[in-house]
Amino acid sequence: MSYSKGNTNRTRAQKHQNKTAFKNNLHDTSKKTKILNSLEVTGVCTRCKEIIEWKIKFKKYKPLAAPRKCVGCEQKTVKYAYHVLCTSCASVKKICAKCNKDINSIQEEEIKQIDNNENKLKSLLKGLPERKRRTLLRIWKKQDENTSDDKMLQIEDMLSKLDNSTDDDWGGNLSSLEGSLSEDEIDE
Repeated sequence: MSYSKGNTNRTRAQKHQNKTAFKNNLHDTSKKTKILNSLEVTGVCTRCKEIIEWKIKFKKYKPLAAPRKCVGCEQKTVKYAYHVLCTSCASVKKICAKCNKDINSIQEEEIKQIDNNENKLKSLLKGLPERKRRTLLRIWKKQDENTSDDKMLQIEDMLSKLDNSTDDDWGGNLSSLEGSLSEDEIDE
């Protein structure tokens, strides 16, 4: 797929539409696939954990045939693929076994990012009229499983929809914003 310089917008739709989600055990019922699906990723930071879980989910994970040499203790004790430290060295040093970064500092960075997103949300909500603010808060209570990053995208989308509507037809656009929520749930 080529883009002209500076143009990142695609003019056509995606060629191969994904009708169903990928299942790594759909046609492969081997013992190896069952073991990989039951594998629990531990001893790594959240980012590395997500990377390894993605590799398992889409059949990109390649397990080690033989133990590898640990960077910390220089012995062949690394038993998991994509790790550079054995579990004992990683737990003693309190660092990620994959990226060698301090787990506490990574968690602090994530907490700062979450706080920053929450502050942005609060400042956006302060600028909204009371009726629109309560609507957004009610929608978020219904959708507790979303992360704060998803909420930032949602609020920008909803704000653009709310800004396009006038206060007279605001009630009509409310149902389109909430998607699957019924009118009875909206009034509560």
